[in-house]
Amino acid sequence: MRTFWQRVSDGIQIQQLWAQFHAESRASYELYAKEVSWTRTEGESRWRRFWRVVRGLFWSMMMKLSPARRVLFLVALVLLFFPVFSVHTEEHDFDLENVRFLGGVGLLVLLALELSDRVTMKRDLEIAREIQSWLMPAAAPKVPGVDIAFATRPANTVAGDYYDAFFRPAAPEQDQRLLLVVADVAGKSVPAALLMATLQASLRTLAALPGSLLELVTRLNQYACAQNLGGQRFTTAFLAELEPASGRVTYVNAGHNWPVLRHVSGAIERLETGGLPLGITPGALYECGHTTLDAKDLLLIFTDGLVEAENDREEEYGEPRMLGILSGAGGSASEVLKQLMSSVDAFVGLARQHDDITCLVLRTFEARDGGVATLHPMTL
Repeated sequence: MRTFWQRVSDGIQIQQLWAQFHAESRASYELYAKEVSWTRTEGESRWRRFWRVVRGLFWSMMMKLSPARRVLFLVALVLLFFPVFSVHTEEHDFDLENVRFLGGVGLLVLLALELSDRVTMKRDLEIAREIQSWLMPAAAPKVPGVDIAFATRPANTVAGDYYDAFFRPAAPEQDQRLLLVVADVAGKSVPAALLMATLQASLRTLAALPGSLLELVTRLNQYACAQNLGGQRFTTAFLAELEPASGRVTYVNAGHNWPVLRHVSGAIERLETGGLPLGITPGALYECGHTTLDAKDLLLIFTDGLVEAENDREEEYGEPRMLGILSGAGGSASEVLKQLMSSVDAFVGLARQHDDITCLVLRTFEARDGGVATLHPMTL
């Protein structure tokens, strides 16, 4: 029995299993409940409203099934709730008792069919996730005096968040420029992941062309607008160019969460200059911001899934907690990132993640000519 229970529960404690079941039940309820009208109409009694809501939840669940499975589901329910059938005619008497077993078998068959669909879909999504991981950098270019770490955690199997770090081609008279990108496609799961893939491909292509960061963002926005035919799939993004020799940073914030630059003095700078999210208006005008990274400065670029992470009481993690971690964070970029993600995990607990989380931390060394950047991938 111990071996059997270990296999069934994966060694998870009863309390954790209950918390996981509670979170999954709540997510499923929210899926069905959003299709039900909860407003009590004028003159509607409490019981009439109750049965209307129950009926709405029932039909919301039913319509998620295929027509054949709806029939099987209804037959199984009838057999469970009406276990005795009697048909009497002039020539025949037919009595069928205790058919609850057949109803249970019908529900078990329905469960098996739904599980087979889920397994097939999960296998396809795992392949999609593997392909998506190929689009993200596994290692950063070597940059004197700079340390970079990142963490990405999809809410589902695939995500709509994107990060990147690579050198753009430089003109003979220019220093090398490291391009840092963190983007968040509206929505999540497969639709957002597909749009993220097109964004990544277009960004890599456009970044290879000569031109300023402002020109790159303008072209990227035009491409995003051309792909956003329905007008509902926009992308927030933060793009920055770092000149390692001088520490100068040029950036454009396209409707993204304001990155945090914590200077070695303790002063906090928010990088907010930019414009609208990508994919909304083809002729949108953008503005470049400028700042400088000094030795031991810390830059955090993140998506909204970080600060909007919720615990089981629907309380958000929030920027004050994030800034509190950064104010006392020390060590390398990866150590700072671990402290931040551990803080989020402790706050959220076993609550279900509802949005993708991506963070990129950049920390400068004491002397820019004395170190080499490493990009530490963290799958959390």
